[in-house]
Amino acid sequence: MTANTSTIAAATPVVARVEAARTPLVTLATIRRIAANLIPPVVVLIAFLVIWELLCSRPTAGLPPPSRVVTEAWDIIAHPFYDNGGTDKGLFWHISASIQRVALGFALATVVGILVGTLIGQSDWAMRGLDPIFQVLRTIPPLAWLPLSLAAFRDGQPSAIFVIFITSIWPIIINTAVGIRNIPQDYRNVSAVLRLNPIEFFTKIMLPSAAPYIFTGLRIGVGLSWLAIVAAEMLIGGVGIGFFIWDAWNSSHISEIIVALVYVGVIGFILDRIVAFVGNLVTRGTATA
Repeated sequence: MTANTSTIAAATPVVARVEAARTPLVTLATIRRIAANLIPPVVVLIAFLVIWELLCSRPTAGLPPPSRVVTEAWDIIAHPFYDNGGTDKGLFWHISASIQRVALGFALATVVGILVGTLIGQSDWAMRGLDPIFQVLRTIPPLAWLPLSLAAFRDGQPSAIFVIFITSIWPIIINTAVGIRNIPQDYRNVSAVLRLNPIEFFTKIMLPSAAPYIFTGLRIGVGLSWLAIVAAEMLIGGVGIGFFIWDAWNSSHISEIIVALVYVGVIGFILDRIVAFVGNLVTRGTATA
């Protein structure tokens, strides 16, 4: 009996390896799930390109068809890393400069927005005093702040960063305040029983509880940041994707504008996905995806 048991125990790893070898790495259900997510957007994209090609192939069309866009803008598509000095750079450098501005302005808005939102969410006095002012300020269009920031900073770089900051901070403040006000009373009671100090209450109760709301505000804020920088760079000049689009317009390079807009959309989507991914990690999947 002992010998049989030893034989079975020795054979078990071998059987497990054989079964693992027989199990496909990619199951049919996985393939179907990928196809269900991938095929619809691909079909819609192909249909859009076909309709665009048909509508814009006429001699009187104002926009070039996709085939002509690729032909005319092939140089900037195939060579995004060239650098001839000044503003004569490839798309990579323009996008990189814009992302750096967005990263700095958005980081400042994140820190200030969470702190101010926490203050408003915790204090009824701050809520009554600051909320009406913020509701008025957040309706001001981003570019309306640009002349004021140029007058204050006298330089395009900090002015663009300020526009990003002032544009993206409002959804962060509002969502953080809502999240703080929605903290369950039971959590507050537990913190009182444990006698947590304000810093411990902020880090262990407030932020984890309000995190889904905060990351919703961050996703809205990063999208507004990307919109604001493209518009601001059209006016302040220098290296940046906004300036590239405006310069292409002045040179009547419509195909280059279309290619740049594709890059803008893709980068905006990636930024949103990055914030959503971090939010899901921090909130363990409870943040809005």
